[in-house]
Amino acid sequence: MDSRSIIDLLLKSGQDLVSHGRTLAEAKLKIPESGPERDAMLAGLGKGAAVGGVLAVLLGTGAGRKLTGTTLKLGSLAAVGGLAYQAYQQWQRGQSAPVGDPGLSVDQLTGPAAEQRGLTLLRAMIAAAGADGHIDEAERSRIEQQLQTLGLEGAMLDLLQQELRQPLGVTDIAAAADSPAAAREIYLTSMSVIDDSNEQERAYLRELAAALALPPDLVALLESQARA
Repeated sequence: MDSRSIIDLLLKSGQDLVSHGRTLAEAKLKIPESGPERDAMLAGLGKGAAVGGVLAVLLGTGAGRKLTGTTLKLGSLAAVGGLAYQAYQQWQRGQSAPVGDPGLSVDQLTGPAAEQRGLTLLRAMIAAAGADGHIDEAERSRIEQQLQTLGLEGAMLDLLQQELRQPLGVTDIAAAADSPAAAREIYLTSMSVIDDSNEQERAYLRELAAALALPPDLVALLESQARA
């Protein structure tokens, strides 16, 4: 499974969590720490349920994080690319001077470029999810246990585990934006796991927008598109 497939599953899972509510998400997390019962429960989880459990820990449901934010309804990488481009088009129409080449959106990329963008957005999602420091060692362990059920190849599993243990900072996330299109998508994907009521996480988004050199009026349009 590649990075694009993983982030698609996470976004779709977020959509499902919003649709089915917080109770379902928390129920998926009630897995024993060890022993035959835990193994049997994990073996019985479908892929979608396992991803739902991973996302629910990323979202920190155990700490009372809200699962009702509209940004969780993005649903797919194609939606991320489309919404980011729509916001850019609207912003461009309001500019008095021509703007540079925006680059290709994630849904237009193929081959290694598509995989790299997917990986960048996945790293951005993990970094944003941990912005308030709620992902502790025990929660990382729970995520890693559920990642094992997704049939990931060794290299991808190792990479995700490394990101969970040492997520990239804002500067590194922004440095991975190889085009204006990538910058917009990084911001939008980061929004997908941010709790609007948490000032620490809102501060993270403000810092990210500045590091990505996104104009404030474009940021406002991205947020408006995500909530529309």
